Parts: sequence; C-alpha cells; structure tokens
Amino acid sequence: MKRFLKYFLIATLLVISWTVVSFFSTKNGWMHESITQQKTSKGYIQAVKEKIDEQFVGNFALAIMNNGVIESEVFDSKGKVVDRNTVFQVASLSKWVSAFGVMKLVEQGKLDLDAPVGKYLTRWQLPPSEFNNDDVTIRRLMSHTAGLTDGLGYSGFKPGVPAQSIEASLTKASDADEGISGSVHVGIEPGSAFNYSGGGYTLLQLLVEEVSGQSFASYMKETIFEPLNMKHSSYSWADSSSFKLAEFYNSDGTKAIHYRYTSLAATSLYTSLSDLEVFFQVFLKGSTNEQIGRNVLKPETIKMMRAPAAKTMGMDIWGLGTILYTTTENGDYVIGHDGRSTPPINTAVRLNPETGNGIIILETGNPMLATTLAAEWVFWKTGKVDLTLFTMHKDDMVSMIGKGWLAIIALTIIVGIVRRRKKKEKL
Repeated sequence: MKRFLKYFLIATLLVISWTVVSFFSTKNGWMHESITQQKTSKGYIQAVKEKIDEQFVGNFALAIMNNGVIESEVFDSKGKVVDRNTVFQVASLSKWVSAFGVMKLVEQGKLDLDAPVGKYLTRWQLPPSEFNNDDVTIRRLMSHTAGLTDGLGYSGFKPGVPAQSIEASLTKASDADEGISGSVHVGIEPGSAFNYSGGGYTLLQLLVEEVSGQSFASYMKETIFEPLNMKHSSYSWADSSSFKLAEFYNSDGTKAIHYRYTSLAATSLYTSLSDLEVFFQVFLKGSTNEQIGRNVLKPETIKMMRAPAAKTMGMDIWGLGTILYTTTENGDYVIGHDGRSTPPINTAVRLNPETGNGIIILETGNPMLATTLAAEWVFWKTGKVDLTLFTMHKDDMVSMIGKGWLAIIALTIIVGIVRRRKKKEKL
C-alpha cells in the first residue's frame, strides 16, 4: 500500500509539472515559429503576401504603424480594387468603437459605469432571473462580465428582409447564429465570470439611444466620427453612398450578399483603413494630453478603457470594450479588437499605446486570416503570444497535456511492475 501511494504521489507530481510546463510553453510561444525571421516590416509584409497567395481572400487592406505613424499599407482584391478609403463592414471590431461612444456619455456625467443598466432603460428591461438584475452594470456589459448567456453571434438580415427593432432583437434575435437561442438574459451571476455576449452590446446600443435621445448611428456620427474626422465611418449604410464598399465573398470565392443588422453596436460598423488609422492614434500615449483622445475623450478615460476588467485562466483579457492581448514591457497592454462574421469578414487591430506600433487588417472572404496575421505580428514584433494566438494553440496544448499524462501513467505502471518483479526474483 505504501509503495502504491509512493508511485501515485510521484505520478501526480509529474502530471502537475507536465501540465504547468505545457501551459507556459504555449503561453510563451516556446514551440511557435515566427511568421518570418526578418526583422523589418518589409520581411513581415512579404510573409503576409505569401499567406494571401496560399488561400482565398476576397478583399484585403493592411496598415503597419510605427511610432504612431503609417509605415506601410498593403491592398489586395479579387474583384473591384480596394484602397485606404474603401469601406469595410468590420463585424465585432465594431464593439471597440461603440465602447468609445459609451465612454463619452460617462465623461459627460450622463452614465454611471457601476449603476444598474435598467436604471436608464424605458423601452426594454432584462427578463427576471434567479440573480439580481441590478448587478448588470454598464461596466460589466462592456467587459462581458454581466452574466449574460445569450452567446450572440448575429447572422444579419438578407436584402429585402426588414431588420428587427432593438427591443424585439433583445427579446429574441431572429438573426441569431445557428444553434443560439437569441434571448438576452442573465444566466450566471453578474460579475462572477467572463462570458462573451453580443447581446450585451445591443443592450448598450439601446442604452445610448435612450440617454442621448438620438439613434445610435446619429449619436456616433455627431459625437465621435465627425470630431475625429473619421469621414468614411458610419453605423448605417445607404446604397446610394458615394463611398466605395468592399465586396463580400464566400470562402469558396463566390460573391456573397450584404447583410444588414439590428445589432449595430455589436457588429455593423462600416469604416475604412484610413479612418481606423485615425482611431488607432487616439489611444497612443503622447507628450501632451491633447494628443491622447484627440479632444474627444480625456486621457484618463482612454487609460480606463484598457484597465483590466475581466480574466480567464488567471490572465487579464478584457478592459472596457477592448481586448487585452498581451502585456507590454512596462506593464501596460497591447490592445485592440477582432471581428468575425459569416459570410467571412475578418478584421483585427493590435496596438501598443506605449510605442505607437501596431497593425490594422480588414478583409473579406476568409474567416481567420486577419486574426491570424495580427496575432503573428504581435509574436514577430514582441516575442509574446497574444490572446488569440494562445487560443489557436489551446487544442494543441490540451492534446500535449493529455499525451503527457498517458505517458506518465503508463511509465509509472511499467516501473512499478518491473520493480515488483525484481523484488520477487530476489526473494
């Protein structure tokens, strides 16, 4: 019995050690190979072009920023030519920009981040739950910690199909992604865990309309886009617009239709590479306060947006509307957001506020290329694995842990059997 306990304890210690090593190996990229060994942006861009040639991409626009200044831009298209002013629908990247608009209302004293969201709503309320709905605050909605379990995911509405009202969508989104109920409700204790919620941002959209007295699109245009001179950006799209809209593609290379959304704040910002370059610069640390926030938000508000507000696996992963991809040398965060929808739209921004270095990628026709290339840029530039690259390798990590456990258990059993036989032979 003592021998069994001894082997059990040894095996347990080895299993724990192997799990820790596997986790940190993945987290630190010890077995990940950089997209290029060249140290210049030219080398990275060459690697990007090779990736584009290997797989289908409908439209592609990329900007590399160095010290807050545009260093390089890259464009590719299978149909109509795209440029820095071509408008893309950017999927969930919309949330980052929407959060910026919410924070303006906070600065103006019209919203309290820690007040119950229901305090400001008259047109719709969260349905009763086993939890206290008053714990669903604006801060928690922005950081996906409000306890909402909708799992949305919006597929949008086809041309000619009227979009739902916000209230109807919150009650049950008829354009919810397949397999999702589409009901926005509190399913876990608010503040207890991170749980990504598209419905939470649709609720914030309603909040902005109620507090501002304007449509969400009008509020964002007048309060954010016009002051920042983001002249190609809007949460609504008119087919008569004089701006050029990037064509939509399916993964097989066929043309896709243009879906419209009720969930504007969550998934339906229209913007261009040139406008996102401006938005990028809003978050940089400058020598004067005027350089931060471009006089639209105060420096302390900008800093608040990237303060950790949600964790997973012990890692800080979310601020107020922005993803915290990895830490910087001085303990700040590489921030930004990704967007992904079907038909494939994939967008990504990575931004180091300290150095002004970053990348912006907008593309259609490929479900993960922008996210992959942005994560690869972080690893290439900093040697760190960002949140999305870690997620991409998570299945490999779990497989490595499982194989290690099996090997340790098998080896422990074999050693135990061999030693027992030797002891019998001596007797």
